[in-house]
Amino acid sequence: MTALDSLSFTVAAGSTLAIVGESGSGKSTLALCLACLERPTAGRIEFGGRELTALREPELRAVRPQIQLVFQDPAGSLNPRLTALEIVSEPLMVQGKLTSAERGARARGLLERVGLSPGMAGRAPAEFSGGQRQRLAIARALAIEPRLLILDEALSALDASVQAQIANLLLDLQDSSGFAYVFITHDLRMAARVADAIAVLERGRIVEQGAAEQIVRHPEHAATRALVAATLRFEPPRERAGG
Repeated sequence: MTALDSLSFTVAAGSTLAIVGESGSGKSTLALCLACLERPTAGRIEFGGRELTALREPELRAVRPQIQLVFQDPAGSLNPRLTALEIVSEPLMVQGKLTSAERGARARGLLERVGLSPGMAGRAPAEFSGGQRQRLAIARALAIEPRLLILDEALSALDASVQAQIANLLLDLQDSSGFAYVFITHDLRMAARVADAIAVLERGRIVEQGAAEQIVRHPEHAATRALVAATLRFEPPRERAGG
């Protein structure tokens, strides 16, 4: 069985591409392939001028830190035995970057950057709310300064008000740092809010793609029209600085 077939898209630095589709459309498989956690059986994935599909495992290990993945359920990806500060510091320690003091300072800065107060640094993940755990997962993903952040249904388990807060956080972080997002979701409304462009995935194929507002306001494919029909209301994409 083929999970993905004949996909083609580009994500520029500082931009967001939303991959939108129903459950079973191949979104999570795509996320794993982009994060170099699953190797595709055919095709090419290029990143920073390198063809990732042609790299051997030792070479991939050098690339993976530049591509970080944030999952839907952060509780399953956060070590319950570590404090928030240790969770954010851990990628730096694994990479052998910075001294212990420098790692701690970087981690504290990232926690503050994602809206977690200094008093939360010593807490375990179980002591955080769902939205706070997602902020913690984002801080950890940013620790080693990736160029691409893949968010696999990263907001879908949160209530609407927390979704909006995290969406605004992601946009603010991108505006200040310039990295790219691949935002994977079944929620066309949220995709339109955060993305510059949207690609609609159905049964492992992209059936429609284009500018976010164009896709939502003038859908052409039946799968896109079904997603629009399931959306209760449309919020236009936020205006970016200078654009």
